[in-house]
Amino acid sequence: MEYRVEHDSLGEVRVPADRYWGAQTQRSHENFPIGVGLETMPAEIVHAFGILKKAAARANHALLPEKMTAEKLAAIEKAADEVIDGSLADHFPLVVWQTGSGTQSNMNANEVITNRANELAGAALCHPNDDVNMSQSSNDTFPTAMHIAAVLALEDQLLPALTGLVQTFLKLEAENAGVVKSGRTHLQDAVPIAFSQEIGGWRSSLERDMELIGASCGPLKELALGGTAVGTGLNAPEGFAEKAAEEISKLTGKTFVTAPNKFHALTSRDELVFAHGAVKAAAADMMKIANDVRWLASGPRCGLGEIVIPANEPGSSIMPGKVNPTQCEQVTMVAAQVMGNDAAIGFAASQGNFELNVFMPVMAYDFLQSVRLLAQSVASFDRRCAAGIRADREKMRRNLESSLMLVTCLNPYIGYENAAKTAKLAHEENISLRDACVRLGFLTPEQFDEIFRPEEMV
Repeated sequence: MEYRVEHDSLGEVRVPADRYWGAQTQRSHENFPIGVGLETMPAEIVHAFGILKKAAARANHALLPEKMTAEKLAAIEKAADEVIDGSLADHFPLVVWQTGSGTQSNMNANEVITNRANELAGAALCHPNDDVNMSQSSNDTFPTAMHIAAVLALEDQLLPALTGLVQTFLKLEAENAGVVKSGRTHLQDAVPIAFSQEIGGWRSSLERDMELIGASCGPLKELALGGTAVGTGLNAPEGFAEKAAEEISKLTGKTFVTAPNKFHALTSRDELVFAHGAVKAAAADMMKIANDVRWLASGPRCGLGEIVIPANEPGSSIMPGKVNPTQCEQVTMVAAQVMGNDAAIGFAASQGNFELNVFMPVMAYDFLQSVRLLAQSVASFDRRCAAGIRADREKMRRNLESSLMLVTCLNPYIGYENAAKTAKLAHEENISLRDACVRLGFLTPEQFDEIFRPEEMV
């Protein structure tokens, strides 16, 4: 491999000749051989850094045109665009397990954009610290990149996936209007419910999750950029924070603003914790829905068997013809991962000391993993399971008719205790509720038939 020599404040460093990164990136690459190739800084963070650096250059040009000249701005913008579109992804090798402030990833962006900008300009035009990092610090750029990436992931990945599943459930509700089945609480038979009502419960849960996720995006749209090292804004010109947020808004199509208190913005990660809590709520509901679906589809002969789900692949290497609820299983595993990530994020957020939180890379990694996995999981479940759910109406009817909890409709006429006696006798002697009630003398056959209408109990 061919190398070139780069330098930083600690001296000279050999860097692969075909890479745009510089000395500080190379030092980090060598000093943190932890999860290399597996747990690199998320692509969403790199994308956000491209947006951030382009916006900062524009703000600096507007406020400090003598330093950020039009020529420098043009070169930085072109290089930043290549970071944004992913063309330079191979030039961001750093792992999550680095400095807790993300300083080396900030410098990775500075060095790559600088070297690519200089290449495009055909001259040594830009410097990574003096130009690409102008008016910034790693301490305000990394939390800003985290917020940009989080908002884009939530609004452009997770919310659309949830919306798609909600639409599928609405269609299923309409298809199953009027279908009555046995309800279940505590995994035991309960009073009847319309299948459309059960599906409507799933849908409404996701709609509420979407409301919570949407509400969490507001605080995330407040950016730390402009606070520089400790929140005082040292070395940033007046108006930089506001102008940079304005430019980030233009580049993303989202309404970002500067955080009103930069000391809070640098040291506290409560916005991310709150947002991930909403993501966890969605994961918890998806866990519940997936479990409901696989219980209802259990069987096909020895389980509940009230619904049929798509058969996507063989379910066993030894049992011919077996088909498993695999889409439900992937949902529940993803939900478990999201819940684990939530614990890590909460602990990491509690570890801010004085003017800075130094657990940011792991928070960014876990947050974006949760959103990415959950969005993909929901979309897969929607397409490969939910869209193909079909009610076995005959099985639902048979289960409903055999349910002892239909006795509940007799309470107003014979009282709770007599209804309980009726259910007990029917169960012990394996006879119908009608026969038990009549045998006990609580109602005549005609009275029972007049009162007992399961379809009206929903």
